[in-house]
Amino acid sequence: MSSQVSTSRGLHPPSKLGTFESPHTWPLSAPTSQPEVGRGDNQEVRLLSVSWNQDCGCFAAGTSTGFRIFNCDPYKETFRRDLKNGGFGIVEMLFRCNILALVGGGSNVQYPPNKVMIWDDHQSRCIGFAFRSDVRAVKLGKDYIVIVLERKIYVYNFTDLKLLHQIDTLSNPKGLCCLSHHSNTSVLACPRVHQGHVHVEHFGLKVTKMITAHDSHISCMALTMDGLLLATTSMKGTLIRIFNTMDGTRLQEVRRGLDKVEIYSIALSPNVQWLAVSNDKGIVHIFSLRVRVAREDASNEQRTLEGPRMDHQNSSSSINPLIQTSTGSNASSSLSFMRGILPKYFSSEWSFAQFHLPEVTRYIVAFGAQNTVMMVGLDGSFYRCSFDQVNGGQMLQKEYFWFL
Repeated sequence: MSSQVSTSRGLHPPSKLGTFESPHTWPLSAPTSQPEVGRGDNQEVRLLSVSWNQDCGCFAAGTSTGFRIFNCDPYKETFRRDLKNGGFGIVEMLFRCNILALVGGGSNVQYPPNKVMIWDDHQSRCIGFAFRSDVRAVKLGKDYIVIVLERKIYVYNFTDLKLLHQIDTLSNPKGLCCLSHHSNTSVLACPRVHQGHVHVEHFGLKVTKMITAHDSHISCMALTMDGLLLATTSMKGTLIRIFNTMDGTRLQEVRRGLDKVEIYSIALSPNVQWLAVSNDKGIVHIFSLRVRVAREDASNEQRTLEGPRMDHQNSSSSINPLIQTSTGSNASSSLSFMRGILPKYFSSEWSFAQFHLPEVTRYIVAFGAQNTVMMVGLDGSFYRCSFDQVNGGQMLQKEYFWFL
């Protein structure tokens, strides 16, 4: 699989914006410079994709007529770009700066799905990457551009566009790939060529780790901001497992349910206390995490090398040192004390809090401030809910907006 970069000069890192050169082969027509609320009234606007930025403070919506950017708290549309010749199936933000990665979608013929545009919205210029097959996902970091094809992942240096890594994967039509966004670490996780295995690349430490996560194909994954924790689920969608990415050890396993579902998204809270998942049943589950945090006085380097730890609890007493007194724990069977005697199901950890969405559509989830969870759906809906961090149970809906 070969790729072609279309630019006359290298791409400067995010701290030096506005220096793109227009590509020679497929320049991007300048979108509208200001939001046009009335634009598209005579044509149906279809939502093609939704995605969070790196800190989940914003989300991007790719539509059949362009793209739109929204702030989460407070909720508001910050701007949109409407095009004459179609829209984008992938819109990836780079934090809150004016650089985005765009891939054509829908009936867009001017920007085909095998080309990636790194677009400077301030200068209305871009560079382009062309491939022989469709692009499944793009991830941006302060140092890296990651482009995901169905069976291969390319990692480029953001400064000079040099190809740094090529990673072979199993068939990956969902474009599964995670890139951490911590200032001190850069970690990438993606499916490997073996079913149920995850490839983890610690760029700064030059460490590669293979994690055996599941027996069946992986359907969803997420990294913490620092990349030291990885959460995965398989095509069954019944169990979510949390791993230490430094040594591959499994730290915790939680159970969503018994019936097979498709997990749409996984989110880990910034404080590493909570995990959220959304699925095709229209239910968002919140789980309590039991990760032991390293001492605050330890050096960053030592904490990175050690990674997160977990006490594999065999009784309720082993939970107490790991959970703050102000938070509750996951639900469990009344027979969990017979761990090791009864089947594994009876020792499962079940979700701590739940929210039932009125619409059954594809939702992505993220954590907000003060024990809130945000949900964005491909039907154009935005929810903000809160959960009781002591008692759990049903979450309370705080806000709802329809952003189309």
